[in-house]
Amino acid sequence: MHSHNHPRDDRARAMPSSQNRAFAVGVALNSAFVLAEWLAGIFANSLALIADAGHNLSDVLGLLLAWGAAALAQRPPTARFTYGLRSSTILAALGNAAFLLLITGAIGWEAVQRFGNPQPVNQAMVIWVASAGVAINGATALLFLSGRKTDLNIRGAFLHMVADAAVSLGVVLAGLGMVATGWIWLDPAVGLVIAAVIVISTWSLLRESLELALHAVPKGVDAVEMRRWLSELEGVREVHDLHIWAMSTTETALTAHLVMPAGHPGDAFLANVARDIERLFRIGHVTLQVETARNPCVLAPDHVV
Repeated sequence: MHSHNHPRDDRARAMPSSQNRAFAVGVALNSAFVLAEWLAGIFANSLALIADAGHNLSDVLGLLLAWGAAALAQRPPTARFTYGLRSSTILAALGNAAFLLLITGAIGWEAVQRFGNPQPVNQAMVIWVASAGVAINGATALLFLSGRKTDLNIRGAFLHMVADAAVSLGVVLAGLGMVATGWIWLDPAVGLVIAAVIVISTWSLLRESLELALHAVPKGVDAVEMRRWLSELEGVREVHDLHIWAMSTTETALTAHLVMPAGHPGDAFLANVARDIERLFRIGHVTLQVETARNPCVLAPDHVV
């Protein structure tokens, strides 16, 4: 005997038009800038601009990946994919984090190489083009600002754009420093600093998305408190086989067995419990199974899955 409630499903599947627009604008702006920055890097003989263009290109691909995952999350369930493709948003967030760390490593390696082989560049062009990068990437990041706290996938896109703006700002500072002092080594030095900043800002995204991919209890949900709350419901003597996991970067699911010796309390009781769980714990997909304890459940021990 069980009941489930998922009143938020329709809302979760529909991507807000503002987010859809943010992805479209972000991809268009940054694709155009990547091409312009790459050409400017060739004409200015600036490895910094060319490397920054490569980094921006990786983030365009990251935006496309996040956008595609958000679209896949709207697909309805099928006989084979009974939860739909919502978990693709988790995989996209994990891929974005890993990809960003990989690109950061490449930037750091290039910076180390440039210490030993500095080359003269058109510093004025570097400053102006990198300044445009700061403006474009910063504006794109603002498009994802509102959704970054509620959706890990959107947060990944936001961090990508902030990281790009930081890299471009570092290139601007390096160019200004070289103009003022003639110290060519400022370029790779700033690159190493930026790489370290990106790693620090991305590490939490990588850790959290990896945890969700492994079905850990999502951040912000207290499993101990959840078990206590269920066990204090009227008529419940025991709670077991409690599982809480992320269906996507915005949706959380819960299943649990409630031992109620007096018997099934009725669908209205379970529907009210599911609504309270959504209101109090922000868990929108709840499945509860009622047992009378006449026959011991094989899933009762906590170590059994």
